[in-house]
Amino acid sequence: MASHLVDQDLIVWNRTTSVARAFAAHYGAEWADTPRALAHRVDAAITCLPTSAEVAEVLWGPDGLAEGLASDSLVVDCTSGDPARSRRIADDLARRGVGFVDAPVSGGTNGAEAGTLTVMVGGTDAAFARASVILSAFASRVEHIGPVGTGHALKAVNQALLATNILALGEGLAALVKVGVPAARAVQVLNASSGRSFVSERLIPDRVLSGAWPATFRLALLDKDASIALAVLEEAGVRGPVLHRVSELLHHARNELGEEADYLEVIKLNEREVGVEIRE
Repeated sequence: MASHLVDQDLIVWNRTTSVARAFAAHYGAEWADTPRALAHRVDAAITCLPTSAEVAEVLWGPDGLAEGLASDSLVVDCTSGDPARSRRIADDLARRGVGFVDAPVSGGTNGAEAGTLTVMVGGTDAAFARASVILSAFASRVEHIGPVGTGHALKAVNQALLATNILALGEGLAALVKVGVPAARAVQVLNASSGRSFVSERLIPDRVLSGAWPATFRLALLDKDASIALAVLEEAGVRGPVLHRVSELLHHARNELGEEADYLEVIKLNEREVGVEIRE
């Protein structure tokens, strides 16, 4: 994402200084050694971190970003974060005259590299107008969802639905292979039928059937996102038995596979249970 912003007077900071330095050297950008040092030099700051807790730490911790931001500057949070926490962050920044939008992205590492991400933005009309100019550098679709928190709410539900598709396909394909249906053939027919999805059309062929299993997004983060989706449902008064079960299954898979497992590796649990491999 940052690589698409190098022509906009980009300054980078990373919790691992060597990462920021290497990026700056490679792309001809500048780097800062603390968030506060960066804040003094920009009128808009983009955060992209694992959770909203880290965003708050970067903003308000030692040498924090918020201390250095000028009035009328803008924080664009691309973290897949927590709507309630983001509303509190926005309120705290507003007292300093700083704007805020939650702007989580979808499209994975491929979309980030290609500059074709979808961004779901929560914030005021004015803040969205400012943020969209920045976000368009690495996104092909930038949507204003509503007030602060709504971007994160939509992203969380999106992630829960992604998890639902992964879990269901893992179960279904494992069963089909066990009863004698070739996995590739099953996926081809599913993708010409009403059960198809992004998971069956893209992720399963590219990463599971091929046996590649690339590590692109941690299962632990998908588990976190599904938990946020449940909080959104609870706030709305929706019981959500399906997504509650999805969250339970993600928790179980995370415990079984560990914190560094890729999100698609939940399918390996189905393979293990049935004693098959889902391959071409």
